Amino acid sequence: MDNNNHDFKEEDVEVHQPRNNGGMGRTVAVALVAALIGGGVGGGISYYAISRNDSGAPLTTTSNTGGTTKISNVSVKQSDASQAAFAKVSDAVVSVINLQKQQQQSSDDSGFAAIFGQGGTGSSSKSDSGALTEYSEGSGVIYQKRGGSAYIVTNNHVVSGSDKLEAILSDGSKLTATKVGTDSVTDLAVLKINAAKVKSVASFGDSSKIAAGQTVLAIGSPLGTQYATSVTQGIVSAKSRTVDTTDENGNTTGQATVIQTDAAINSGNSGGPLINLAGQIIGINSMKLSGSSSQSNEGASIEGMGFAIPSDEVVGIINQLVTRGKVVRPALGISVVDLDQVSAAQQSSILKLPSSVKSGVVVAGFTNTSIARKAGLKKYDVIVGIDGKTVTNTAALHTQLYKHAVGQTIKVTYYHGSDKKSVNVKLTETTSSLGSDNNN
Repeated sequence: MDNNNHDFKEEDVEVHQPRNNGGMGRTVAVALVAALIGGGVGGGISYYAISRNDSGAPLTTTSNTGGTTKISNVSVKQSDASQAAFAKVSDAVVSVINLQKQQQQSSDDSGFAAIFGQGGTGSSSKSDSGALTEYSEGSGVIYQKRGGSAYIVTNNHVVSGSDKLEAILSDGSKLTATKVGTDSVTDLAVLKINAAKVKSVASFGDSSKIAAGQTVLAIGSPLGTQYATSVTQGIVSAKSRTVDTTDENGNTTGQATVIQTDAAINSGNSGGPLINLAGQIIGINSMKLSGSSSQSNEGASIEGMGFAIPSDEVVGIINQLVTRGKVVRPALGISVVDLDQVSAAQQSSILKLPSSVKSGVVVAGFTNTSIARKAGLKKYDVIVGIDGKTVTNTAALHTQLYKHAVGQTIKVTYYHGSDKKSVNVKLTETTSSLGSDNNN
C-alpha cells in the first residue's frame, strides 16, 4: 500500500440490506479499514464498526482502549543470609593501591646502541624520576585493631615492588599503609594503617569445616577502585586443590593447597576475602585460571575457576608476620637443580645414576651451616624422597619441607651415585646460601 490518500466511492463500500422483518428499520453495517504508514504514526491498524438506525444516527461506537498491564503485588520471599553476611564484612574490605617511582630512559639513549647493549652515547640506563604513579590495585581486609593501628591482610603480589602503599576504606577515606611483613611463598602480606577511621573488622572462620557445594561470597575491587566492594556469589568447588606456585619470573617454586570456588574473581580481587554465610573469612582470594593459563588445555575457555588461600593457613602466616616480620621455615641448607634439567649423558657420566631414576633434585651446593652436609650428603647427590613422599622436583621438595616445623626430624632419601641411601636430618631455620637461586 502506498502513502497516497484514497477517495472512497460508492462502489468501494459493500452495503448489506437485510430482509424487512416485522417492520423493523433497515440496518446498514459498514466496515472501513484505515492503514497508517510512516510519519511516526506507528504501524497499527484500527477497525471501526458503526451501526446506524433508519434515520442514520449511530447506535453504538466501540474501539480499542489503552493497555491494562499492571505490576503484581506478589513479592519473592528469600533468605537474606547472603545480604547479612556481606553487610557484616563489607565495611572491613579495602582497596590497596601500589605506588611506584616512574622509571625514565636516559635522554642520550640511541636506538641501535640500546638494542645491542652498547655504551657511550647509546647508554640504556634508567633513572628514577622521583614521581610516584599507580602501578597496580588490589584488595585487602581489615582483621584486627590494636594500639591505635588496624591490620590488613592482602596478597604479597599486590604490594610487591611498592615505593608507597595506600588503603582506601569503604567510606572512601584514603590512608597511607605500611608493610608489617610479606611472604612470597604463600603470597600473603600484612599492612598497617591508622585505626581512627576504621569502624569494622572481619573475623576468621575455620576453613577445615567447609564443604564442596557450600555457598560463599567473594568481596573486593575487581578492575580497581571504580568497582570497590563488589560482591560475587558462588560455591566451594573443591575444599582442597593443589596448584603450582611461581616466582616473579614464572618459575615454579612450590605447590600450594587452596580452596577452589566458582565465585567470580577478577583482576583487583586479589587479597580480598572469601566468606561463608556466617560472615566469616574462610580464605583470601589469590588467583584464577584463565584461557591463557599454562594449566589449561590449548584453546580452552575457562570460567569459574578461582582460588583462595585457606583461612587456617592465613592465620598462622599473618601471626608470624606481625610477630617477626617474616615467616620462619625449615631448610636443609642446600641449593638444587631439577634432575630433568641435566642431560642424560651427564646423569650417567657425572651423577652416575641408575637408568631407572627419572626424577628428583640434584644437590648443587651447600650453605656455610648446612645441616644436609653435616648429615653426609655430597654435591651431585640426588634427593628423591622426604619422609616416604616422592620428591620429583624443586617444587615437591619445598612442599614436603614446609609441611614440617623447625626442630623436627625428617628422613631424606637420596642417591649417591648408584647407591640409594637414607638419613635423618633435624631441621633448622632457612639460612643464607652459596650462589644459587634455588635454596632449600
